[in-house]
Amino acid sequence: MSTDTIHIPMSFDSAPAVFSGGTQTAERAYVNLIEGDARVAMEALPDESIHMVLTDPPYFIDGLDTDWKKGGSDAVKGTGSVGGLPVGMKFDPKQGLALQAFMGQVSKEWMRLLMPGGFALVFSQPRLAHRIAVAMEDAGFEIRDQICWRFTKRAQFKAFKQDHFVVRMNIPQAEKRDLIRSMGGRRTPQLRPQFEAVILAQKPKIGTFVENWQRYEVGLMDAASTLDTKVPANVMTCEKPTGDERGATNGHLTPKPVKLLEHMIELFTKPGQTVLDCFLGSGSTAVAAVRTRRNCIGIEIKPEYIEIAKQRIGDR
Repeated sequence: MSTDTIHIPMSFDSAPAVFSGGTQTAERAYVNLIEGDARVAMEALPDESIHMVLTDPPYFIDGLDTDWKKGGSDAVKGTGSVGGLPVGMKFDPKQGLALQAFMGQVSKEWMRLLMPGGFALVFSQPRLAHRIAVAMEDAGFEIRDQICWRFTKRAQFKAFKQDHFVVRMNIPQAEKRDLIRSMGGRRTPQLRPQFEAVILAQKPKIGTFVENWQRYEVGLMDAASTLDTKVPANVMTCEKPTGDERGATNGHLTPKPVKLLEHMIELFTKPGQTVLDCFLGSGSTAVAAVRTRRNCIGIEIKPEYIEIAKQRIGDR
C-alpha cells in the first residue's frame, strides 16, 4: 500500500527540532500526516528518530477482518463485539491472539524508531491489555507500568439479561419460570466500564539514566507535570470528550481527551521533540502535540480521518 504525506509546518518560537541523537535549535517545527497502513508507513521513517509513541491501536473494530483489513466474511464489528452480537453474547478469544500478533509487528518497528530510553504509551481495552504488553515485551520493550485512564461519564452499562433466551427455549412453561427465577436477574459479565488501560513501556536505555539523557534527552519523567494529583500517578482521571471536542472528532468511535494526551506528552518528552501516533484516528494526539510544542508524525489508514485531523490542527 502506498502512503501519502501531508507536511504541516508549525511555528513554535525557535523550539528545538529533532535529529537522531538528540535535539537542535530550529525556527520551525512540524506535523506530518501520513495516509496508509502503519506497518508500511513506519518502514520509511529513520532509525532512532522518535522520542515517544502515543497511540490507541485498533482491536477489530468497524469491520476489520482477521487480516486487519476492512470488510471480509470474518469481520468483527463494533468495539469489543463479534459479528452483530454485543460483547458477552459471543466471546471470541481469537481476537486477543490476533491482536498480539499484529502488535508484535508494530512493536518491532517502534523499537527501531524510538531513541534509546524512549517511552511508548498504548491505550487498550482492559481485557486485551495483557496481549499488547506481551507483544511489546517480546519485541524488546521494558513494561514499566500500567496507567488507568479513569472516567465516570459516557460509560454505558452493557450487561444483558438472559430471560428472553429462556422464553424461547423448548421446555415447559413451569421450567422456564423456575430457570428465570433461579437466575435472579443476573446478567452477562460486563461491569460498567470506568477506565481504559494504557501500557507504559520503555525502550531499553543505554547506560545509566543520566548517561542516556545526556545523549538522547529521553528516558526520564517530568515529575512537575500533573493532571489531577499532586504528583504524576498511574490513575489519571479525565472525562471522555463531550460537546465541541467530541463534535470535532466527527463521530470517531473512541476519541481520547486532548487534555489527557497533553499530560502524557508533557510527562515523557520535552518541547520540540517528536511524538508518533501510528493509529492517529481523528487527530487528537497531533492536536495535543501542537499545544504542548512538540512535533508529531501521525499515520492513519482512513483518508476521511486525515481530513478531520487537518481541520483540527488548523483550529487548535
